[in-house]
Amino acid sequence: MKIEKGKEIMSKVKENFAGVIFCLVIAIPAWFLGKLLPVVGGPVFAILIGIVLALFIKKTEALQPGVKYTSKKILQYAVILLGFGMNLADILAKGKQSLPIIILTISTSLIISYVLCKALHIPRKISTLVGVGSSICGGSAIAATAPVIDADDEEIAQAISVIFLFNIIAALIFPQLGAMLGLSNEGFGIFAGTAVNDTSSVTAAASAWDGIHGTGVEVLNQATIVKLTRTLAIIPITLVLAVMEMRKAKKEGTSSGATFSLKKIFPFFILFFVLASVVTTVFSLPTAVTAPLKELSKFFIVMAMGAIGFNTDIVKLVKTGGKPIFMGFCCWVGIAVVSLAMQHVLHIF
Repeated sequence: MKIEKGKEIMSKVKENFAGVIFCLVIAIPAWFLGKLLPVVGGPVFAILIGIVLALFIKKTEALQPGVKYTSKKILQYAVILLGFGMNLADILAKGKQSLPIIILTISTSLIISYVLCKALHIPRKISTLVGVGSSICGGSAIAATAPVIDADDEEIAQAISVIFLFNIIAALIFPQLGAMLGLSNEGFGIFAGTAVNDTSSVTAAASAWDGIHGTGVEVLNQATIVKLTRTLAIIPITLVLAVMEMRKAKKEGTSSGATFSLKKIFPFFILFFVLASVVTTVFSLPTAVTAPLKELSKFFIVMAMGAIGFNTDIVKLVKTGGKPIFMGFCCWVGIAVVSLAMQHVLHIF
């Protein structure tokens, strides 16, 4: 029995090997390009490289098993490792001031995406990814949510592209906007941490403010804490989506006579993500341990995005991009307005 199991595992390894190595080759240059241009980020570069390679590589049969494994399983491993970068006690202790703003901005984005999904007939899965990506933490939130709702590669690429567009705009204009509005250093740190989608762009916007106003890394530290607090929303959001998906699958299974499988539907990788966060919190794991795991998590996301880009139809992506971009814009504006309004109400300005 053990021998047969071993042979099965080796067969799977051989089947996936070429595709995984291919995604690794995409990820390495994308990773370094992301380091050079953090406002763009490695995941976006990986998607672009994958899309370009797909135009030239026609015989993909040998690569597909490993590419699919990377876009699904390695993406889940990335989310699990992300948990090791989250000390729940420290984040909540430092970020509790911004918690009401975070809750309201997340709610705003999800409501806007839901309304526009119905009004404009945008596909449900793309709407969910754009809403979650806009409201929580960009690519990481999309990475965590996509397996839960069983989004395909093109839907993930679409959502990442939308988030990327408004990341760039926010990083470029938010420091100037904050100065025009007369935000304090604390106010801009909260604004950047709650209203910018992705961690790299939060860092870029906050660093730009520090550079302009000569505040060292004061605003960068504040924005990072707020952003990490916001990232915690991955846990309840994905679990709620999982319950919704399970109910939907159970209902469809009952009506069609199919068998409902909890193991197939429930995102057990999210439980491992939570467990990793709890381990980090309880044992107060030092940065020397958590930092490499966080970097590995980010690299796995880049690998997965390379796989997703390779499986993306660029023509279809462009043709269907208008409505998701409009949705992303509405979510982005809604979050920014609510963030500023809540600061005014709470007298943080």
